[in-house]
Amino acid sequence: MNTVVQLPQPGIDAFPFQTILSFSPIIEYWKAKTNDPNKALSLVARQIAKELKDAPELLEPIENFEVLEKHYELVGLLMSAIFPPATFETETVGAITPLQDFSFYFSPKFSEIILNEDHHLKQPLNMDAETRRYYLTRLAYLLILEKFYHIPQPAREPLIFTIPDYKTGLYRHYNIELNASFLKVRHDGPVQELSQEAITSLYDNFHDLNLWLEILPPDQFTLEGFYIMKMIDVTDQEVLSSLKYDLLQTDVMLAADRFEQLQEKIRVLFRRPNLQLGVTAFHKDRNTFVNFGDKINHSFLVQPATGEPNFTREFRFLYKQLMLDNKPLVVKDVATSNLPEKVKKELLRLGINNIILVLLRSHDETLGILELGSPNPNDLDNFSLAKIEQFLPLFSVAVKRNAEEIENRVQAIIKERFTAIHPVLEWRFREAAINMIENAENGKFPDMEPIVFSEVYPLYGVSDVRGSSTERSNAIQEDLIEHLHLAENILKAAIQHRELPILDELKFFISKNLRKLKHGLFSEDEVSIFESIKTEVEPLFEYLDATLPEVRPAIKAYWDAMDPKLGILYKRRKNFEESLTTLNEAISDLLDEEEEKAQAMYPHYFQKYKTDGVEHNIYVGASLVAGQPFDTVVLKNLRLWQLMMMCRISKTTATLKQDLKVCLDTTHLILIYGQPLSIRFRLDERQFDVDGAYNIRYEILKKRIDKAYLANSDERLTQPGKIAIVYSQAKEATEYLEYIDYLQHKGVLTDEIENVEIEELQGVKGLQALRVKVKL
Repeated sequence: MNTVVQLPQPGIDAFPFQTILSFSPIIEYWKAKTNDPNKALSLVARQIAKELKDAPELLEPIENFEVLEKHYELVGLLMSAIFPPATFETETVGAITPLQDFSFYFSPKFSEIILNEDHHLKQPLNMDAETRRYYLTRLAYLLILEKFYHIPQPAREPLIFTIPDYKTGLYRHYNIELNASFLKVRHDGPVQELSQEAITSLYDNFHDLNLWLEILPPDQFTLEGFYIMKMIDVTDQEVLSSLKYDLLQTDVMLAADRFEQLQEKIRVLFRRPNLQLGVTAFHKDRNTFVNFGDKINHSFLVQPATGEPNFTREFRFLYKQLMLDNKPLVVKDVATSNLPEKVKKELLRLGINNIILVLLRSHDETLGILELGSPNPNDLDNFSLAKIEQFLPLFSVAVKRNAEEIENRVQAIIKERFTAIHPVLEWRFREAAINMIENAENGKFPDMEPIVFSEVYPLYGVSDVRGSSTERSNAIQEDLIEHLHLAENILKAAIQHRELPILDELKFFISKNLRKLKHGLFSEDEVSIFESIKTEVEPLFEYLDATLPEVRPAIKAYWDAMDPKLGILYKRRKNFEESLTTLNEAISDLLDEEEEKAQAMYPHYFQKYKTDGVEHNIYVGASLVAGQPFDTVVLKNLRLWQLMMMCRISKTTATLKQDLKVCLDTTHLILIYGQPLSIRFRLDERQFDVDGAYNIRYEILKKRIDKAYLANSDERLTQPGKIAIVYSQAKEATEYLEYIDYLQHKGVLTDEIENVEIEELQGVKGLQALRVKVKL
């Protein structure tokens, strides 16, 4: 110490207690050691006692540092109890004025790290002066409770200082250990008593400093002596803990500023201010390492190079080689390494002369690559891998989670824009969603690209319930007639016991509608009749039930006949709907079962619709699948499979017919369309549709063929128990005749084959059909 500095005068703004720098506590320590069994220790103690006789100023409160300068060697001897000569150069320790920020004796490392030129403590980066004052005031109060009220101190919370490292331009973290062994607390005047209630209140409000100041006024206490501050470098632990916290945040791998913070912490960990951090993700869909853009990936390698895109290709080759070797790549000096020349040249151009690449993995899954690079050779070497291993799993978790978040974004786009997607086509929708995310991250307009599949072959089939509309209408009509008769019975019974004009008027209303229903049912009649019953007729029944006991049996019969959920008579229609549902579910389940087998043969797009029957669409072609060859044999196989499936459906529905509550017939049709077409996903309708005017003919055929008649006949094309196979070209008929011959041989079809001409439809002519019958 070469400079004498006056002690700061304590004040309420700086510290609320009166403080005195004194060597009295440490002198008492040495007095107790004069007869210590340890001869070396007792010898030092006696020497100190001898020299103190010539330095009486050290026995008094120290008000001026000239005293310390005058007795510098003796002060050093006194402080040897705290600063052993063997560790004086290596430990980071300082003696501080009582709970203040001035150090009067310190090790060289302590001075270098935390002292200003005036020997005051530097302000930590992570704590302001007010917070530090608050912490020390609390510590003083704990000493007071221990000294005067015999309350042991609780375990102290860790105190971490973040201090600038001016050598590297970074920072370090230190755990601060405060030792108050040489600090006495003196009470001025009689010690006030504290009730258990007051003590409990203090501990329950441990962080309420105002309460402590009120119950234990600081002007009644004086702190005398000094305290010891020891600093332990915990940078690695703190940085790793901070990295763990950061890497658990959702946007740390997406936001450039957050990633820069990660890089800064890695620099602190390695004490390398120029270290570069990079992360490259492995894209499973594309089976390659990619850079989605700075906001998603942060590779300092896989980025567009200056004019030569093959640099990126070379780096990706390096990555794939890393995967094959399955061990870190450490290049201590790029310039003298055996890396490919293009890679070396580009690394040096990027200012990287030292690099480590390590795979990011989760179990057996490759997630990406962690990159560390430095402009200085040998900054990173094989010994650096041990430190990398400490945080590598954290990056793996973060990359995996961010990959999942990107996947969630992709799925959100798919659900928002496309709703449910057929698994076979999901790859294309994922590709479109990823491209949309990339465009948004790169500042481009994030519009959804068109999704079109060209050169696909359609297969269409429908199993319809013959006359379902008529059967449903008849069921509604009969239920409605019975419903009105039940209401009429109530009104007739009521009229016999009470003359009310309204009863006669409602009876007239019911009779009028019964006569109308006998001639048929119109949809508007159904709605108006039910509305009148609910608003005009049924409200009267409550009044009649309360006033005419004679009518109650008829009212009970009425309500007993009503469906409890619908509130209407629902007998015949229920039987019809249940029968229709039974057929539809059987057809749908069989389609699902067979479709699963067909997908195993060759992936294709499949969609079914349930109305009064079930129709299905199939599209197959090379553009629908990624990386699988397509051949016409695939199409022929699917056509045969479809015909076999329709035979099975026909047989199943015929068998079910006898168990239905309402006898319903089914008809079956297959439409052959020999020309490939293009299908486009319509974003507004969220479904596929044929693309282009020429291909519209296929959609027209689908809509009109099911209700078609034979040419010059009143016979419907589709007939119960038969399968109609519609075609427009002779070669299509030839192909299917081979399938029919095969199925006849297998005993699936009868020998009967019809070749019929279909009537001319609006916009469609020249259609013919083969009709075959399924063996039951």
